[in-house]
Parts: sequence; structure tokens; C-alpha cells
Amino acid sequence: MEIITGTADFYINDETAVAIGKFDGVHIGHRALLDEILKQKENGKKACVFTFDPSPAVFFGDGKEKQLTTREEKREIFERLGIDILVEYPLNRKVADMSPRDFVVNVLCNRINAVYVAAGSDLSFGRRGEGNAALLRILAPECGMTVKIIDKLLYEGREISSTYVRETLEKGDMRLTETLLGEAYFICGKVTHGRQLGRTLGMPTLNLIPDESKMLPPRGVYYSGVMIRNRYYSSTTNIGYKPTIEQDKPVMCVETYVYDFHEDIYGEDISVYLYEFRRPEQKFAGIEALKEQMQKDIAAGREYAKENSFQ
Repeated sequence: MEIITGTADFYINDETAVAIGKFDGVHIGHRALLDEILKQKENGKKACVFTFDPSPAVFFGDGKEKQLTTREEKREIFERLGIDILVEYPLNRKVADMSPRDFVVNVLCNRINAVYVAAGSDLSFGRRGEGNAALLRILAPECGMTVKIIDKLLYEGREISSTYVRETLEKGDMRLTETLLGEAYFICGKVTHGRQLGRTLGMPTLNLIPDESKMLPPRGVYYSGVMIRNRYYSSTTNIGYKPTIEQDKPVMCVETYVYDFHEDIYGEDISVYLYEFRRPEQKFAGIEALKEQMQKDIAAGREYAKENSFQ
């Protein structure tokens, strides 16, 4: 996948089919858009995703809202789905003040070479969000573009949105979160050195320090799975601050015990998928009590993986 980022000075030679959106979470509503442009590959078009960097929510907001998917996680998803080109268009004051017509003509047409555009019915673009799906339909013929507007998908009578996903994630309802996303919620990162406590207890873990912008579910233990070097393993994951351990500066950490895995992969990238919440984070009376509970969590996780036919 080609990634165009950090510049507005580019031109794509191939004709493209473009999906426009924020794609926070890349939920099944977003995937409906992506399916439309992926179909156009059969007609010789390059499947292209257009999104802003930073996102409008971050640029116009207070910067405090956490993201369902980090930039790196979005890239992983798009590449996995078969997207050819990802445009992370720089959002600044000049771009934010661009008229809807200028955006369509100068960006979609003259830079991205779009001949097909897919967008949601809630599309907003251009200065003060003056552009919408109806205006895109009016402007598109000037550039010879075909427009496909996708209505919001519903789940149990409610529109699927990033807001909906956030609400389910905050509750720790990982099964509903997975239903809305089309895959389990996951956290990407590099394996870092911890305090080696798990190894000392005979249960070594892979530790990730999540990106500060990443939204996390409630602190606690989860049945999980992990992708390591393109291979899947079942696992149990703890998200939290390790309250049983004395620390000067507690750090939020994602610790994953991988069943039957004994390799050294410090510094490598992994993805941890969260399937179901087991129990909340808690402070134990001591290390032995912690060890006993970890053993119970891991045993329960193995049974969960077996019952759900995970590898």
C-alpha cells in the first residue's frame, strides 16, 4: 500500500476510486464504503482512502478525545483489506478554510485523480462543513466523477458510528464492540521490557505501552489473541497499572501472556486482540496472591480459547 502523508503537493497518475472519511475505529459502516471502492479495482481503478491528519476531531477539538484506532492501526487495517493508496492529507487552517468546490476540484480531481467517490450520507467537507453529500453529487460531474453515497448501517435499530463503538468499549462489552467493528478490538505496539515480574513468577508476558491517543477498555483481565510475525496465538491480557507492585510512577501497560510461546521478541511489533472481559483490575495482598490469580486467569483463558475454537 502506498502512503501519501505530510504533504499536499502530490499527484496520482492512476485513476482512483476514493472513500472519504475519518475512519476512527474502521467499523462496519466504514467497511461498507471500503467495499465500494474495492469493487472498482475490477475496473482498473486504484482503491484509495482519503482522510485528514490530524483528524478534524483533533484539529478543531481540545485534543483530549482518545482515538479508537491510531494512525498505525488504521494503516494496518487498510493494507490488510487491500487498499492501494492511503492519503493522509495535512489539515491546517488554510485547508480548513477551503471551499467545498475547491476541495472537489483541486484535491479530489486534480491531485487524487478520482473518477469514483464513495462517502457516507453524513459527509461533511470544506469550509465550516458547508459541503455535504448532496453538494458532492452536484459538483462531481464537473470532474467526470461518479458518486456513491452509502446510508448509515443499523444494528438493533441504532446507527453504527464511532460514538456507538466508544460507548460499548467504555462498558467493556467486547463482543458488541467486535460486532460493530467487524473484528475484535485490537492494540498495536512494540514489545517493551517490563520489570520481569511475570518471568520471575513463571508466567512471562509481552508488554506494550499503548499510544497516549489510544482509547482503552476498562482496566482488567481479558481473554485475547495476539499476532506475532503474522502468526496467531491465543493469550490472556491484563490492561492496567499493576497496583499490587510498588511503583514510583505507575504506567498504563498492556501485558499479554501468550500460551505456548517462548521466543524473545523485544522491540518487535505485535497486535493484541481483545475478545472478552474476565475481571476488573485489583490490588492483591501480595505477590503470592497475585501469582495464584494469574494462574487462574490463564487457565480460564485456555478454556475460553478451546471453547471458541481459537488456534
